[in-house]
Formats: sequence, C-alpha cells, structure tokens
Amino acid sequence: MTSAVWSTDEGRDDGDIKDLPLRDDIRLLGRILGDTVREQEGDAVFDMVEGIRQTSIRFHRDEDEAAREELAGLLGQLSADRALEIIRAFSYFSHLANIAEDQHHIRRNRAHAIAGSAPRAGSLACSLERAQEQGIGAEALADFFRGAAISPVLTAHPTEVRRKSTLNREMEIAEILDRRQRMVPTPAEAAEGEERLRRAILTLWQTALLRRIKLTVVDEVVNGLSYYDYTFLGELPQLYCAIEDSLAQDGAEVALPSFLRIGSWIGGDRDGNPFVTAEVLQETVRLHRERIMTHYADELGALGAELSLAARLVTVSDTLMDLAARSPDRSREHREEPYRLVVAYVLARLQATAGALRGEEPQVGALEPYDSAAAFRADLDIIHDSLCANGSKVLARGRLRRLRRAADCFGFHLACMDLRQNSDVHERVVGELFEKVAPGTGYGGLDEEARIALLLKELATARPLASPFVPYSQETQSELAILRTAAQAHRALGPQAIPNCIISKAEGVSDLLEVALLLKEVGLVSADGHSAMNIIPLFETISDLQACAKVMDRAFAIPAYRRLVASRGDEQEVMLGYSDSNKDGGFVTSGWELYKAEIGLIEVFRAHKVRLRLFHGRGGSVGRGGGPSYDAILAQPGGAVNGQIRVTEQGEIIASKYSNPEVGRRNLEILVSATLEASLLQPQHNAPRTEFLTAMEEISDTAFGAYRNLVYETEGFEDYFWSSTVISEIATLNIGSRPASRAKTRSISSLRAIPWVFSWAQCRLMLPAWYGFGTAVEAFAERRPDYGLSFLKAMHREWPFFRTLLSNMDMVLAKSSLAIASRYAELVPDERLRAEIFGRIRAEYERTLKHLLAIMGQARLLEGNPLLDRSIRNRFPYLDPLNHLQIELLRLHRANAGDDKVLHGIQLSINGISAGLRNSG
Repeated sequence: MTSAVWSTDEGRDDGDIKDLPLRDDIRLLGRILGDTVREQEGDAVFDMVEGIRQTSIRFHRDEDEAAREELAGLLGQLSADRALEIIRAFSYFSHLANIAEDQHHIRRNRAHAIAGSAPRAGSLACSLERAQEQGIGAEALADFFRGAAISPVLTAHPTEVRRKSTLNREMEIAEILDRRQRMVPTPAEAAEGEERLRRAILTLWQTALLRRIKLTVVDEVVNGLSYYDYTFLGELPQLYCAIEDSLAQDGAEVALPSFLRIGSWIGGDRDGNPFVTAEVLQETVRLHRERIMTHYADELGALGAELSLAARLVTVSDTLMDLAARSPDRSREHREEPYRLVVAYVLARLQATAGALRGEEPQVGALEPYDSAAAFRADLDIIHDSLCANGSKVLARGRLRRLRRAADCFGFHLACMDLRQNSDVHERVVGELFEKVAPGTGYGGLDEEARIALLLKELATARPLASPFVPYSQETQSELAILRTAAQAHRALGPQAIPNCIISKAEGVSDLLEVALLLKEVGLVSADGHSAMNIIPLFETISDLQACAKVMDRAFAIPAYRRLVASRGDEQEVMLGYSDSNKDGGFVTSGWELYKAEIGLIEVFRAHKVRLRLFHGRGGSVGRGGGPSYDAILAQPGGAVNGQIRVTEQGEIIASKYSNPEVGRRNLEILVSATLEASLLQPQHNAPRTEFLTAMEEISDTAFGAYRNLVYETEGFEDYFWSSTVISEIATLNIGSRPASRAKTRSISSLRAIPWVFSWAQCRLMLPAWYGFGTAVEAFAERRPDYGLSFLKAMHREWPFFRTLLSNMDMVLAKSSLAIASRYAELVPDERLRAEIFGRIRAEYERTLKHLLAIMGQARLLEGNPLLDRSIRNRFPYLDPLNHLQIELLRLHRANAGDDKVLHGIQLSINGISAGLRNSG
C-alpha cells in the first residue's frame, strides 16, 4: 500500500474540477515512484521519506520550534548513503510533477481548442483576432511579418543541471502521458502504458542524475542541438505554416520570409570562458552544419517515398522534367515517376554539398554541389510549383512545404551564431596591434576621444594592422583566429551563420570601433564602410545603462560608423543586460534603468533614422530578468519593440521551454504574438503619466540605496553570503564550461550574476528579486500619508511596466520561505553577523510583502493567479525536505570536506531544488 507521500492532496481543497486529470497523473507517477523506491531501497527508506515530509510540512506552515527540533533529529541520524536515497526520491518527484504539469497545460489548451473557446492571451489566434478588432487587415499583418525579426537565443549558462540521459526518459514519460490523455485505452493498453511508465521511472531511478565529469564547450553544443530534434526542426516550420494560413484570404497563399530564427551563443560566447577557441568555434559550425544536412537528407528520403506520382497520370512542368532528366536515379521502377527522380537529384546535390563543405574531393560523376541554401530551396520550389500548377496543391502543403521553410529558415548553418567577448579583451588586442606597428602608441592610456580618432584613422585604410611575421600574445592570436574562423564560415555558409558580434561591458564609442577594426583585420569590415556583421554593444551595469543613449548618439554622429550601420540596412541592435544590472543595483533599480535606457535609445535612434532592435539578455529566474515572456514584451515602452526583438533563453529554461515539442511550439508562438501586439496593437508613444515616472525614479533611488547598503556596504556581508548559501558547492557541479567567477576572489562584484541569483534561490530567499522594494515603498508612502498608497495602486492598475514588476515579485515571494532561509542562516558561524544580516533581510521581506499585497489589492500572494498558486503549494511538501537535507549535508561537508558522498548529496539536492522551483531556481 502506498503512503500519502506520493499524493499532493493533503492540506488543501479540491480546487477546480479541470485540475482533476493533473492530480490523477501526479498520483499515478507518485505511486509508481513510491513503488520503485520501496522495491529498490526497502521500506525503511520509504518510511523515512514520509516522516521527513510530514515534519517539513509542519515546519514550513508554522515555523514550529518542535518541528524544527524533530526535523533536526530525523536528519541528524541519516548516513550519507541514506541521505542520497532520500534526496533522489524527493528530486525525482519534482521532475515528475513538472512533466505532469506540462502535459496538463497541453491538455487544457487542446480542450479549449476542441470546445471552440475564445482564443487565449498569448496565442497567435488571440493576437490576430485583436488585430482584426482594431481594423488591421491581413495584408497589413503580412507586411508586419515581412519586416519583423524575432529570435530566441540559446545560451549555455551554468544553471542546467539535468543530463540528456534523464531528459530523454522524462520525454518518454511525457509521451506516455500524452498518449493516455488522447485516447480511451483498452484494459490491455492501459496496463501496457503503466508498465512502460514503470520501466521509464525505474530507469530514471537507476540512472545517475548528475555528470561525473565537467562539460566541455562542445558537450554544451551537442546538448543544445538536442532541442532542434525535440522542437525547432519540426515545430518552427509548422508555426510558419499556421501563420501563413491564418493570413491567407480567398484561397490565395501568403508567403512570408523567415522572420523567426533560432540564435545561439553556445560555442561562440567567449566572455570569461577561456575554453571557447577558434577550434571550438570551427567544430560548433561543423556540428550545426552536419545536423541540418542530416535533417534535409532524412526529409528528402521520406519525401521521395511519398511523391510516387506517375507521369502517365499527372502533368508536370517542363522545368521539373529538366531536373528529372539529370537525376542519378536510373532504376526502372522510377523512370516514370518524375517527382521521385527530382527528389533523388536534389538529394544527390545536397550530399555533394555536404561533402564539399567537409573538404572532400568530389567523386567522379557526382552532381554539382549547391553554392548556397537559396539554390537548394530553388530546386524545392520547382517541385512545389509543378505540384501546384498541375492539380496537386494539397501534396505541396505537406512535408515539402515544411522542408522548403526549413531550407529558408535554417539554411546550411542551422543556428545563427553570435560571437561575444568582453570589451577589455578587445582593448588589449587592439592596443597590442597598434604597439607592434608603432611602438609607444600607448593605446590603453589614451582618453576616449584620442582612441576614437586613432581607430577612425585606421578604419579608413585598406591595409591590415596584423602581420604573419610579427609575434603576438596568446590572447591576440586567439582572438584573431576566432574572427578568421567566423570569416571562413561566412564564405562557406553565408553571413547568417555568424551574423552578430556582441561587446560585453560596452561603455563607449571606442568599444564599437575596436570591434569594427578587428573585423576589418579578417575581411568582415571594409575600408569603404561595409560590414558583414552586426556590431552589438551590451550595456549591463547600472551606469552603463544610464549612459547607453549618449554612447549610441555619439556613435551615429560619426560618419564612418554611420556608414557601417547603413551597410546593415540602417538597423542597429543593442543588447541590454538584466542579470548584471540586477546584481549591481537590485531588482527594482535594474528594471527601472532598463526601462529608461530603452526610452532614451528610442529617441536617439528616431533622431538618426536608424531602426532599433533590442536584444534582451534575460535569465530564467526573475532575479535575472526572467518571468513570463508575454507580459515582459508587452511591458516594454512604446516603440521599443517595433517588430524587432531578440531574447536570451538561458540554462535550465531551455529544457523547460523546448524539450517538449508542444510546449516549445507554444513558447515560440508566445514570442511571435507578444511581438505583434507590442508593435501593432499598442500605441507607439504610450508614455505613462509623468507623475508615474517621477514616482518610479524616487522609488528606484531608495531601493537602490537599500540594496547597495546591504550587499556592498555592510561589513561581513560577503562572509554571510558564502556561508549561508551553496555558492561554494555550486562551483563543484559539472553543469557548465564557464567558471562561476571572473576572478579567483570571494568578491561579489567579481562573481557572475547567474550563480549569484542561483545561490539565493537555493536557500529560498530569492533576495535579488525583491530586496529594497519594501523600504522604497514605505518611504514613498510616508512622504505622502494622504494619497501615497492609492497613487501606487493607480500605477499598478494603469502602467504595464509597474504591474509586471510587481507580478514577478508576487511569484518569487510565493516560492520563498523565511522559515527555511532561517535554517540556512544558521550555517553562518558568526552569531552576531548572522543575527544582524538575517534580521535585516527578514524585516525587508516583511515590509516588501506587506506593501506588495496592499498595492496589488491581494490578501495573500498569488491570489490573482490560482493556477500558479496551486502548482507552488503542490511542490512544497517535496521541495522543502530537499532544502532541509541540503542544510544538514552542508554542515557535514564544511566540517569534513573530504567526504565525496556528502558533496554528491549536496549536488543532488541542488538539482532537485532547481527542478522544484522551475523558473526561479
């Protein structure tokens, strides 16, 4: 008999009847997991899990001191081996609950579609319906898509803790659940499905959750490619088909360009990652190319099997017959099947192309390789045109249509790779190049204007600075080799292979010109002002955000740089950093300075007649700028989107969004829908009320002071942070190729923003996502005792930016737990420091909670989002014990650092907590 540990019903009402299938799925998965634990580990482990869960619930609910002591007694008696088993049980339940929730969302979306319900917000159908209501016709919408540029960009930041082996089993479980919900099974089929679930869950239980060796960059690239198999190669062409069909009128087809493309930093982001080299970039390009070529070959094989049309039964175009005559397929059974002959011809040319790109010598009699993906697409178009012209249009709308779209969208390069490097590196490399040709130049010591003058002078010359006969430092050699590899990729695969060069820590115009000069060294920028790549500054600290509009205004005023922008179609991309600005100034100030930066950029770009494309460097968690993408895009200031947007998809969020094809399709659709609505359905000059802007400035100033005072100005805070979180242990996880810090120091300023936020999430404080708000609002209201609160309520009601800011805090505070955080605080050995800092954090949390609820008009957190509220409350019985176990293991590890089993237990708990928190972990 299975214990209550594997249900989620305890301590709450039945909720909406629509959620009954979700609870059934969770019960089923929990029952099977419970049976697996009992069978594999015995009754003692199973009973221990239940005892810990029950006690943890009492502690979480009441902060009961007796429960605290009982919990300490239960956990204190665990051996390292027993702790590992219990952590695995709770961790796997979190993963299984996530699968059940995703499948439930799919189930509910299907139910709405079947019932003919009104389109839901975020769906393409809803956005198109709203457009129609506002008098925007199909042709105007088609024009919008023809000028749009939307791109989710995959990054390999070190917060994804799942292995591909476990992810594959989780996908199998999702597929079984999906099959169960779409059909009424016979008893035999139901039994078979449950047995498959048992096999998959047992396999999960017997598979190591964590990697034993550290990932390389190429490993990260291979992992990133998985999401093309799971989602992008299948679902992205389908989404284009749906959009085109939605815009079609009177049977006439609508053909849209590929405005939605997948970007990637994996293999090209070398900011702080010494392992990204020219060889790694070259291998990344190769892996991308081989994957898309394999996809095309597989699809052509299937297409050839489908198009068995006989020449005596159908008419074909002369152009198609010309291609058929060149086909290498000489089989007798196919000689009267012209479409199959042409598919064989296209496949043979594609294989010749793949061989040529590998550098292989062409075989005797081989067909000519394609010189571009456009030429490949042109041959597919001949098949399409012949089918449509000769009564077989419906055949052209199947696999062939999706393949033609893939050829246009993915080319021969698959992903649009970005290069990224820190401006300090560019400065050193350019300085060395100048010093070698003119000793004593002292580039690094020049002021900004002198640098600009020198760089412009050099950009105007056709000769290169670098010489093959001069020795350079390893850093300079590496940077030039990477850029030469990018130039080689352009020549082989076209400019879409590596279209962007991003400058981290951009502070001035010279940072832009340095990159232009380095690109000129490899032939990607010419002396006459043409650039083959987008040069993109990344403004990430608070001071950088405040200065970014002035920097771009100065850059556009320089004729040489303006010519580079003109060569890119009068479009300029600017990247805004959410994670670093948050770590620098706190959540409130980061959000506000980002908003103001966008307003300033919009004005500057409008004055210079340059189209702005913003690249949002958002993380998965709210502390890194995350939160619902739809709301975030709609909360942008008027004119900030305008059909153009790129957004990073980071770490663990990639798996949660794109490992399931239906969930992935929904997330891609949300990006398109939100971009359309923000561009067409909202006034482009919808500035909020002036008094709202003034109030937000005041609130931000106070919140900034409170955050900076705690994090950067409180003596001993660094010691508190390193003692009360798992930051040290996170560095031991094999979850990414980049180091956690930019330098070997405990300094918070040197720590990367991602492990900073990840650490606070693990201890359930989420501090970077709310700290300072309570103090700021309290001060604002005290200065206006008669109307302060009502004014802030109006801000929340009328201003999407402020409403989204508070909504994200609402979510992270609901996932926080002061009770659990207080136990992490006990890890700080200095009692005085512990009491002082945790006391301040507790007081700020209570202030923030009080004022947030008052402004939002809620009696409790997530009152306005019952679905998320139920989801979070379902998780606490399985999430909280992982925190308690992690705390005990941290004590043991720090007292005896040589015990590998204890460290492994901590690492497993990090995995489980991250899974339980999802987009906040």
